[in-house]
Amino acid sequence: MNPMNEPVAPHIEQVLKHNSTLLKRHVAGRLAIGVPLLALPFVLHALGAPNSFFLVLPLPFGLWVLLFLAIRLANGLRLGVCKKVLSSYPVEYRTRVDRKEAQWLLLGTVYTVKVSSRGRQGTPRMRAVNASAVRRWPKGAENGGAWVAGDPLFGGVMIVPGSHDMLFMQPANWKKSDQERAQADSVRIVRAQQAGIAKLLEREPKVPYGA
Repeated sequence: MNPMNEPVAPHIEQVLKHNSTLLKRHVAGRLAIGVPLLALPFVLHALGAPNSFFLVLPLPFGLWVLLFLAIRLANGLRLGVCKKVLSSYPVEYRTRVDRKEAQWLLLGTVYTVKVSSRGRQGTPRMRAVNASAVRRWPKGAENGGAWVAGDPLFGGVMIVPGSHDMLFMQPANWKKSDQERAQADSVRIVRAQQAGIAKLLEREPKVPYGA
């Protein structure tokens, strides 16, 4: 694509603020469900409701919502890493975004994507998760290109033009490129370490159900 036809480069602070707002809304929404469910049995009991199975029924559902919110925030939150990546690498425009598949995991919905420029071969597949903890695929992400920052050997960030939605990415087959990462020059390795992407960050918790 001619550089003149590229969309305007994203304002990094606006991108981070947008995704931080989405994260706060997500957390607030889960709290708005989980906390009332926990409180309801105690309120009903105080109002004179008789003890029964149905009185305590909301408790496990409330605990379930809050527990898995905490697990997702501990294991699937990538906003802080994205901020480091964006401060360590420049953003570059890629003309094409191909979504290959999606997995519904506890840490988030993980997409397999290829973000490339037309005519450029050898782009690796990346596993990508929404940085704001929202599970949806960003609207308009496949309608054109995207802004990318990072290193394809270690990972990076994809920003959707216009919406400022952001995905954190790391190689889909991490082990396959272990030797290539080990042989990378020291400047490249240090930069990845500074950005927080020198190690595989995707760690799906060993629990049977997701939030």
